[in-house]
Amino acid sequence: MTKAESEKRRQNFIVRAIWTVVMIAGFFILLAAGHIWIISLISAIQIFTYKEVIALASIPSQEKMLPYGKALNWYFLGTTIYFLYGESVIFFFKQAVLVDAYLLPLAIHHRFISYMLYIVGFMFFVTTLEKGYYKFQFSQFAFTHVTLLFVVVQAHFIMNNIFSGMFWFFLPASLVIINDIFAYLCGITFGRTQLIAISPKKTVEGFVGAWISTILFGMILSHVLIKWNYMICPVKDFSENAFSGMECIPNPVFTIQTFKIPDYLQVLVKKQTLSVAPIHFHVIVLSTFASLIAPFGGFFASGLKRTFKIKDFGDTIPGHGGITDRMDCQFLMGFFSYIYYDSFIASQHLDPGSVLQIAIQSLTLEEQLQLTASLHKYLFNQGYINGNTLNCLDTVWKA
Repeated sequence: MTKAESEKRRQNFIVRAIWTVVMIAGFFILLAAGHIWIISLISAIQIFTYKEVIALASIPSQEKMLPYGKALNWYFLGTTIYFLYGESVIFFFKQAVLVDAYLLPLAIHHRFISYMLYIVGFMFFVTTLEKGYYKFQFSQFAFTHVTLLFVVVQAHFIMNNIFSGMFWFFLPASLVIINDIFAYLCGITFGRTQLIAISPKKTVEGFVGAWISTILFGMILSHVLIKWNYMICPVKDFSENAFSGMECIPNPVFTIQTFKIPDYLQVLVKKQTLSVAPIHFHVIVLSTFASLIAPFGGFFASGLKRTFKIKDFGDTIPGHGGITDRMDCQFLMGFFSYIYYDSFIASQHLDPGSVLQIAIQSLTLEEQLQLTASLHKYLFNQGYINGNTLNCLDTVWKA
């Protein structure tokens, strides 16, 4: 290695190290500032990642002088974000959206509006087809939709994790980072057997060593995080931050419970019961996914870069490449975390927002008034409201 090459590598290492510190510090500042700031961060990452990936296919389009290709890509991004963000706002904030005179029509007809917006883009694409370029244009159309699926849709579910509690965003993201670090350390220490051809530096030993290490560190990290209400409480108020004293009734998965140890294990552990928070069992599953499956997101990204003969997806982050180079595994992990939480952990019960949504969408105005009067009569009989309030409601109902 020449002196010039050595100096260049040293400079790259310094730049990479500085920006690593800046990103970590910035992330924790936003984490402490509140949920809305982390959601904004994920939104920005979502858009920049889409921009980097879609740019790979935009270059040939520009060379062929085809019109509207770039504009259509951004239009489809806009319609997808409108649909996904609208679904989340309606789901998590029903009580605010469904009682607003201006937002109610948009909420009730959200899916129809979203679909029609997409259809406009679809029709415009068809009208821009040019003879001699059909195969290329349809390839671009497919590439755009695959990118929307892999990037925008999966990133959206990461935001849904934040609504469920910062824990479900922070822990999965941390597990991917921990696994990446230990895959590198275990690989350079005792890695011998190549894991996959698309990433020649990945080894079986590093893969397995990182899996074990990720489970251990995941258990320790989850033990610390569940002691902090800010991490485990669902979002109710966007003004909350890490220092505002957030309160909630924790999901049972975060509270210590007693489990009977199987008879065949009692001989080994010398105990009949085990008192532990169930979340630690779930962390084993999340850690396993982060170690054995999420890395395939990175392998997929490596294959895509080799297809387009590029080293990095961009140069957004000095010393690190593009946003996509840092997020390739996070998208898979975030989506899995959402599906896992919704399937095995979320408390599936009716809340006031769900009841309100059913009443507004399923009952006539007369039935809604009758329901309101009956509910207030019940509250009056229980001593929760006074007679004046009840009389006013009766007057409205009779009118």
